[in-house]
Amino acid sequence: MPDLSETLSRAYLFEFFLSWDESLSFLGVAFPAIEKMYHKKIVLSNKSWYNIFMSLTPSTMLPLGTKAIDFNLKDVVSGNQINLKNFEDKKALLVMFICKHCPYVKHTQSEIAKIGKDYSNKSLGIVAISANDAAAYPEDGQTGMKEQAEELGFTFPYLYDETQETAKAYTAACTPDFFLFDRQRKLVYRGQLDGSRPGNNVPLTGEDLRAAINDTLEDKPINSEQKPSIGCNIKWKLGNEPSYFL
Repeated sequence: MPDLSETLSRAYLFEFFLSWDESLSFLGVAFPAIEKMYHKKIVLSNKSWYNIFMSLTPSTMLPLGTKAIDFNLKDVVSGNQINLKNFEDKKALLVMFICKHCPYVKHTQSEIAKIGKDYSNKSLGIVAISANDAAAYPEDGQTGMKEQAEELGFTFPYLYDETQETAKAYTAACTPDFFLFDRQRKLVYRGQLDGSRPGNNVPLTGEDLRAAINDTLEDKPINSEQKPSIGCNIKWKLGNEPSYFL
């Protein structure tokens, strides 16, 4: 591993310690370019450097106007298969990519659950999807997802994208990552929940996403100047990384 002592950023150090796995017997931090390089070259205890080190990753900012891509995935709570038709009576649709173990999701998940409850009587369809490699991160498997949904009282389906194809179709890059679609299922918002991050002391309000949801439901124009979400990169299966990640 290259010596990065002179170039480590506080952000990467902070994220590493937030996501520290006590079972690991060593300490290290990697920048995305370096961890991607080592992803294919070094494997330790069935985990590549890529899986061990979480890179601070922003949204890809999929072009506005992009149509929602259909999916057919299992809800880990109900066992039902869910697709876009389940939300066809809704004026807007929010698709979120989250997981259980990521510290950025842990930081925001109470507000994510609250949005689900606050808009439960509105014409907003909501679905959460986890696409992380559960073999490398067992906590992000279906059992852990179900526990997360039940503990937080999710009022929306929580789907498992085992093949990671749905995440790729949406160019999802990080957890959490948010995509809001209008009645025609055209993308009107993609970006951050709000400006709160672990450790920055900014209140967690969901104001950016809530404003976009409210404007969509009220047929108001949405500000196209949108800030990307940021979090741990989606944990792609070895050899299954999308082109926008490599």
